[in-house]
Amino acid sequence: MSSWAVLKSELDRWHEAGLSASFWWRDDDTETPSLALDRLLALRASRGLPLALAVIPAGSGKALAERLRPEKGLRVLQHGCAHRNHAPDTEKKIELGHHRPLARVMAELRTGRHKLESLFGARFQPVVVPPWNRIDAVVVAALAPAGYHGLSAFGPRVRRRSNDGLILANCHLDVMDWASRRFAGTAPTLKRAVLHLRLRRLGHADRTEPTGLMTHHLAHDRAAWDFIARFLDETKGHPAGRWIGSGVAFRRPAETGRPAGRAA
Repeated sequence: MSSWAVLKSELDRWHEAGLSASFWWRDDDTETPSLALDRLLALRASRGLPLALAVIPAGSGKALAERLRPEKGLRVLQHGCAHRNHAPDTEKKIELGHHRPLARVMAELRTGRHKLESLFGARFQPVVVPPWNRIDAVVVAALAPAGYHGLSAFGPRVRRRSNDGLILANCHLDVMDWASRRFAGTAPTLKRAVLHLRLRRLGHADRTEPTGLMTHHLAHDRAAWDFIARFLDETKGHPAGRWIGSGVAFRRPAETGRPAGRAA
């Protein structure tokens, strides 16, 4: 059985059980307009799917805001501050870590947030996407008091909300092999997708957390682009598949009573 057939079989089981398999899409490292960004946005538009762009505040500006202005179904999340590593060479890269005073880290986050709010207005969501998907627990605890209502990293979440109400919605499917900076391969990438879907269906992972596709448009080779297009088609075209936007993935409890619609 091919990898794509295994994905279909898992979605079939969701459908047979009367369940809806939700997905969401987060693309990281946006700073400026580019041909790769154009390709990403065209792919999204051709499928009519919502997309969340994790934008790096330090490198963003009016050019990006103008490029995104006509786009529908698009949200902007905050991708750290400057995507700058502050850990020593002996440790894994991290920007939002314990290596600097918490007050300084939070001041940089606030500065970045104000910039994104100014550039993107209502399109911006106060959701932090930590660079390299790493963030220290002390920083996490400071996010909700600072006005953020969401956090997105990588891997199945343990719970939907933190003790202070921060909504957690992660990605689970990375199309890149960062050692080679090439596409990770169809079989291993789909294996991760099917595993998360199966864990959700069986109740071994939070069934309400949408399976998150994480992409990096600036790093994709042709094989990665081809995989993403087919993955979108295979899941969107299945009766059990349901793509939601970050507006739904990070919806706060007070917002759950809003009328249903095509939310991004």
